[in-house]
Amino acid sequence: MNVLLLGSGGREHAFAWKISQSPLLSQLYIAPGNPGTAQLGMNLPFGYSDFTAIVEAIRTHQIELVIVGPEEPLVKGVRDFIESQEDLQHVGIVGPGALGAQLEGSKDFSKNFMHAHGVPTAASKTFTKETGEEGLAYLATQSLPIVLKADGLAAGKGVIIAQSHAEAEKAFKEMIYDAKFGEASSKVVVEQFLRGIELSVFVLTDGENYVVLPEAKDYKRIGENDEGLNTGGMGAVSPVPFATERFMELVKQKVIEPTIQGLKSENIPYQGFIFIGLMNHEGEPYVIEYNARMGDPETEVVLPRIESDFLSLLLAAAQGNLKTESLQISNQYAVTTMVVAGGYPEDYRKGDIMSGIEKVEEALVFHAGTREQDGQIVTSGGRVMALTGTSNTLERAIQKSQKAAQTIQFEGKNFRRDIGLDVLRYKS
Repeated sequence: MNVLLLGSGGREHAFAWKISQSPLLSQLYIAPGNPGTAQLGMNLPFGYSDFTAIVEAIRTHQIELVIVGPEEPLVKGVRDFIESQEDLQHVGIVGPGALGAQLEGSKDFSKNFMHAHGVPTAASKTFTKETGEEGLAYLATQSLPIVLKADGLAAGKGVIIAQSHAEAEKAFKEMIYDAKFGEASSKVVVEQFLRGIELSVFVLTDGENYVVLPEAKDYKRIGENDEGLNTGGMGAVSPVPFATERFMELVKQKVIEPTIQGLKSENIPYQGFIFIGLMNHEGEPYVIEYNARMGDPETEVVLPRIESDFLSLLLAAAQGNLKTESLQISNQYAVTTMVVAGGYPEDYRKGDIMSGIEKVEEALVFHAGTREQDGQIVTSGGRVMALTGTSNTLERAIQKSQKAAQTIQFEGKNFRRDIGLDVLRYKS
């Protein structure tokens, strides 16, 4: 079959790498893709939110399956737009419609959804500019630290964990009154801080049935020991030793099944991924957030551990046949280290020539923010490349990933040198 993959990051390169291994694939198209995906299929010259170009490409290239990588086109309704075309009713789509994507597109929607369907989550209240004074009074009553979340999409940067009431008040005012995150912070969710260990659980569902993909732990802060500013993710590790069989059973009973039943009871059709950001709080799962797609850089450690035909799984989810599929997962460890541009996550450098890519021998190289210029690969994003090492031991997987991150060269390069070390300590 011909497949169209929407996106341009490390997640999409990992998807392309895995899908290209399937005997079901005839031709893979990626829009817009990156220099890494160009080695695995044909990049198309339009953005993933250009809905008109997307439906034209589906017609031109006789696409049978569309896989949506990023959240933005999902929240904007790319699925609904494709489904509105009478001649494209046969096309399978992995990714929910705009209504289902509100699980990620609106923190307020997702919190209300969790409360309505008994999914364990932190206590919270939502405020707007009109209720700003009430919000400031509410902040003063909260125990520290206090979590503030922009309601809408903010590219992974819309969460503030304030360590003092003064910091919380300042952040609240910047978000609500100064539109720090634009329209995304026109509503702000103030949330109780949960202590525990974070992990990410990924579910692929056809709306009725589901499979649980390998779990992962990602590293959000720019600095070692989880210090500094929040980023889109500096690395990830899978499996996670504190995701025990007992804990994952609780996740299924208390989170996954109520979520899927909740979507059905609210008549929200959902074929695609549900990324569940969890806190293991004293052995109990609490949902921090939902995402309506796979995570990045978690995808870069999840997919290398899947032994099944991934394209077959995606097709089954799109067609409502997931119960006929089985999922085989490798026992190997996977660790990815993200190399980022100088200055990231604030104003960062672009256009720096990269070298050493061909010298990486013991890790998978996933392009995240790169482009080709005059026959050379140059940086074009904050997160530039994800380097994934796999091994039977966590120590060796970490070593392979770190060695690859050292091998890649460009001006201003930065990466964390402690990815996976906390898991290693926990394990031992």
